[in-house]
Amino acid sequence: MKIGVMMFPTDKAIGPVELAKAVEERGFESLWFPEHSHIPTSRETPWGGNEGAPPLPEEYWRTHDQFVSLGAAAAVTENIMLGTGITLVAQRDPIWLAKEAATVDRISNGRFILGIGYGWNKEELRNHGVKYTDRRAITREMMLAVRELWTNDEAEFHGDWVNFDSSWAWPKPVQEGGPKVILGGAAGPKTIADIVEFCDGWMPISGRYDFDVPMKQIRESAIEAGRDPDEIEFGQFGTPPKPEILESLAESGCTRVVLGLPPADADTVLPILDKYTALL
Repeated sequence: MKIGVMMFPTDKAIGPVELAKAVEERGFESLWFPEHSHIPTSRETPWGGNEGAPPLPEEYWRTHDQFVSLGAAAAVTENIMLGTGITLVAQRDPIWLAKEAATVDRISNGRFILGIGYGWNKEELRNHGVKYTDRRAITREMMLAVRELWTNDEAEFHGDWVNFDSSWAWPKPVQEGGPKVILGGAAGPKTIADIVEFCDGWMPISGRYDFDVPMKQIRESAIEAGRDPDEIEFGQFGTPPKPEILESLAESGCTRVVLGLPPADADTVLPILDKYTALL
């Protein structure tokens, strides 16, 4: 079982550089940063898109840019994996996304993981020119285009949402084929199809979705598509830090858990990190 940690890196929290050093010193496998470009103050969409959800915490609109933060973390570490948890792909430009991800992978010498999601905040998506109902199709095309840019010296893509002519784009990632792409969210039929087509794993948030049944469905779908199901990794974000829960997940086939840290100062975060080390 690989054990990582995640935190919203904000202007009020322990800095990404200090946190990255502390995570590596304690022996954790990975460090993950989420993103939101901004949060419209209208607050039309409830937290997570769930009616009756509590008010959205302010760290959602105070986050540093995740790629800049992970690049800084890469510069002061040597071993830990560095992941986005998650990147809101539909809100980004795919050509820039491919370059940013490849750059962090290059700077870290192949230690980058691209965690992605479809997005839940309708007005945030709308401000980026994306209709909520189009976000899945856009994410799919963007990630197919990103893989073209990662793997081909002369990349070209023509789709419904993404179009670019034969182009040169460097740097290329250190990892062969590019960083692993891990998709989050509920694993319904459309999500499972995306995981099998262009992802390397599935990592939902703890407590929100069933884990065992979708994992079996993903493996079955991979076999039907002619893909080796053992190529697909299964992990979980926000796992409660309890040995019995980790043991249960490991038995089910989960190979990575990511424990949550509060977006707070060092005096608050580091003692929590120390407690988590018992699970290692």
